[in-house]
Amino acid sequence: MDLARSLLEVSEGSLRRLAQRPHSELLRTQGIGPTKAARLLAAFELGARLGREERPPVSRIREPEDVANLFRGRLRDLQVEEFHLLALDSQSQVLREVMVTRGLLNSSLVHPREVFRAAIAEAAAGIIVVHNHPSGDPTPSAEDRAVTQQLAAAGRLLDLPLYDHVIIAGDRFVSFASAGLL
Repeated sequence: MDLARSLLEVSEGSLRRLAQRPHSELLRTQGIGPTKAARLLAAFELGARLGREERPPVSRIREPEDVANLFRGRLRDLQVEEFHLLALDSQSQVLREVMVTRGLLNSSLVHPREVFRAAIAEAAAGIIVVHNHPSGDPTPSAEDRAVTQQLAAAGRLLDLPLYDHVIIAGDRFVSFASAGLL
């Protein structure tokens, strides 16, 4: 802490001015050798790069077609089912995408604990789940309906709503919300 204070004093309390100091000047500071000077310079460089980096564009989900467009290319030709989660913020922007399970030819075991774990970690306002049907038929199975009801109930309990469940099969998809199944 004393070393940090003395470094900030030299730069009049400004990290920006401290970062602009030459390597040789850092080395003249008592308590800073070549290794600490290199670490400081690396930290300043990382901070500068972070400051210059643009935020990647955030996907916003407005309708089921947005979900289908986001996942169709990844899921339509798979030979096994994959079950994914979209954790959304209060503006329906995607905070995180997570593959929850990768299953067998025609089933993917899903448990609410696995689905909501990532959503809770992201402090999501709500979730959408999406999976594929390798059969090419997006019609929800009895298992799909049961899993969706289980997830919706868990979401209500956690105050983390399930907004939709989208099934992708080839170029077609079904939205539980649009079909009135949620």
